Amino acid sequence: MAVNKQHREFYQVDMQNGWESIPGYHAGIQQKILSGTLDTKNRKGGHTRLLRFAPGAYSTEPFVHDYWEEVFVIKGDLVVDSDANGKGGKPFHENTYCVRPPGVPHGPFRSEKGCLLLESHYYDPA
Repeated sequence: MAVNKQHREFYQVDMQNGWESIPGYHAGIQQKILSGTLDTKNRKGGHTRLLRFAPGAYSTEPFVHDYWEEVFVIKGDLVVDSDANGKGGKPFHENTYCVRPPGVPHGPFRSEKGCLLLESHYYDPA
């Protein structure tokens, strides 16, 4: 995978500060970019991020994007394929993983008690 990321050896991640809201997402869903840059306009690069859902937070629409995505549930519950009102779906818990290629519809998502995810998004090398 040809993704430009800065070399960083082990370092302590500040889990209290540096979280940011994501435009178009529920206010209870925030990200913290750990490394890299995903350039969706030019369809290149990739990043690794932490994504957290506050208890009760949910997305309302399915997602479809043109890059690869890998998701690992570190802690909490993630409910997959809920509806636009945050109801229904199938729950997954810590130590679950998925990988999806570009163009695969997924979601909406919600979390009952809150969750922390590790995600990687990247484009295939040219």
